[in-house]
This record gives sequence, structure tokens and C-alpha cells, in this order.
Amino acid sequence: MAKKKSVFTVKEDLNNLFNEPSAPSKSNSERLPIDNALTTITRQMEVSGNRPRTISDYSIYVNHFKDTTGLAYLSDITAERIYNWLSLMDVSNQTKLIRLKCLKAFLSRCFYNGWLVRQFWKTITIRVDSNVKEGATEHEIRTLLSLLDLGDFVQLQDATATLLMFKTGIRINTIIYLENRHIDITNKLLKLDGAIMKNHDQLLLPFDDTLHRLLTVLVRQNDAIRQEYGVHNNYVFITKQGGVISNSPTHNNIQKRLNKYSKEFGLRNINPHALRRGFAKSLLIKGANIAEISKALGHSNLAVTTQYLHLDKEEVAENLRKYL
Repeated sequence: MAKKKSVFTVKEDLNNLFNEPSAPSKSNSERLPIDNALTTITRQMEVSGNRPRTISDYSIYVNHFKDTTGLAYLSDITAERIYNWLSLMDVSNQTKLIRLKCLKAFLSRCFYNGWLVRQFWKTITIRVDSNVKEGATEHEIRTLLSLLDLGDFVQLQDATATLLMFKTGIRINTIIYLENRHIDITNKLLKLDGAIMKNHDQLLLPFDDTLHRLLTVLVRQNDAIRQEYGVHNNYVFITKQGGVISNSPTHNNIQKRLNKYSKEFGLRNINPHALRRGFAKSLLIKGANIAEISKALGHSNLAVTTQYLHLDKEEVAENLRKYL
């Protein structure tokens, strides 16, 4: 066997070139507690104008992770501990995915603050079924509205909120913060500013004659209730005593009553998400393109919009046939 030439022998030791650098060990007094990191990040989010619901989710799921794993310091978090946390949850994969996304978002903020040196959580995923939920139909909406007593303030409010979500696609959390200034009654137009929108973008949405009538009556009724109880606010949806209709991200009277109507009247798709999906599907059927629908829904990604449309393969094929 021919002797290997010395020129092909690399003398430099490169064995550890691609090994991950090990972080220097720190004493407990130097390491950042998870609680402290969470406090700082939630304060940063508040200053940046993030929605209270988003900030609340960070606190809930990061604390759940901390309490479940027993970890106290940020530097102790590893991929293995995250997988262990997920394995201990007795919930659906979809719920696990929601919680995981929140924890990963928190860790990403820690990384950008310089507290973590590697984004090891990026590759951690949860496999979930991709079944698309159905949207509300015109028939379900008409059925619900025919069963509500519009002479009753609360039911008038619920009818208006339901139709707003179905006819404009706005989110239930946008409805909570909707004020009189957001409604241009004369031009039948919602003028939504970024402060009440999930994506913080301004949006203009037209509404029809039916909503015009309902909103006009509701605003007038609200004024009478506020005057009766000496309450001063400009919200479109209020309590029977004139106060704020939702006092926390997870407590929403309108949503609770919609769930009640759905069960009571056997209307499967009477809920905020189904109403938004119904709005998207209705626009598509009437000829709106996906870019327009996406903008109306306040989505930043067209892929999210397509999930709202609930199109099956046969329907897509039939729609494409007219372009051949």
C-alpha cells in the first residue's frame, strides 16, 4: 500500500470545530430567574402596546411551565425539559401547540434580550390534525336572530354583535373595545384604529342597512342606560348598568351568551371563530379575492386566511374549471 503523502495530513486540530460552545457556568446569584425574565418581558410588551390577552397568555403558560417542571432559572430550560412539560399535559395536541407557541415566543424574547445564547426551542413542534372548522351559515344566523327578542336590551346587543362578526369579520375582542367614534353611521362604515386591532393596523369595513339600523338603535339605548346610571364611557357594548362588558381577556359576557344560544337552539356554528369564518366564506362566494378577504380579516398571512375558507377538493376543482 502506497504511503500517504504528508501534504494530505491536516496538522491543525479541527475536531471540536462544529461542537456547540458550552455556556460558562454561573452561580445561582448570577443566573436570571424565570420570574424576573417574565416580569421584564411583560413590561416590555405593555410598553409596546401588545394586547392584554396576549400578555396574560405569556404569564399563564410560562408560569405553568415553571411550576410543572420545577425550574427556577432561565438557563436551566432545555429542549428535554420542554418535551417533558408537554408530555405531562392531559390535553389535546392543538391545546399543547397553543401553549408551546406561547412558551417559544417568550424564549425568543429572552434570546433577543441577550439572556439566552441559543434558540434550541425552534425545532420543537407538535403534530396536530389539519381539519378546518366550519363557518357559520346565513341560515344559522337568520335562525338565531329570529329567536332573539330584539325588544330586550341584552338580546338586542347579542344580535348586533353576532351580525357584526358575521358581516364584517371583526374579532370578539375588537367588539369589546368598540366605541361610538369607530362607527360612521352616516357612511355605514367601521373605522377601526390600531389600538383595538390584534395586528395594530387601521381598518375600514363597510356594513349593510340591517346593521345600520341595529347599531343606531343600540347606540341610542346605550345613551339612555348610561344616563340612568350616571356612567361615562363611549363603548358600543355595555352591561345593563352601563359598565364595561368584559373585565378580563378570558371573561366575555357576549361570548358566554353565544355559547348558551348555540346549545339551546342547536346551532353548531354560533361562536366568534365560526362567525369570522362564515364572513370569509361569504365574501369568497360573492367573488372577493383572497387578498381582499385577508385584509378584511386583519390577517398578515394569506395561509391563515385560506384556513378560514373551508374549501374541499371538489369545490376547488369546480371553481378552477371556469378559468380553463
